[in-house]
Amino acid sequence: MATTANIGRSAEAPRLSAILAAPFLAIGRFLVMLAEASPRMQALERLNRIPDAELKARGLTRDGEMRRILGISGSI
Repeated sequence: MATTANIGRSAEAPRLSAILAAPFLAIGRFLVMLAEASPRMQALERLNRIPDAELKARGLTRDGEMRRILGISGSI
């Protein structure tokens, strides 16, 4: 049974909402790409690959290293 919403619209035709959203989605993907390329984000990615035991052996904490990378000082 066909519904009236699908009459006159081909299955391949893009929806108006998708067309209007496309530029905003592209901008969002670009901003995420910029953020992921930043040196701080890359340093956080490297930190995430280090096991807690290795950080402890070095006398470091994950929280302390995150604060150092992000430039956060003092207590929150």
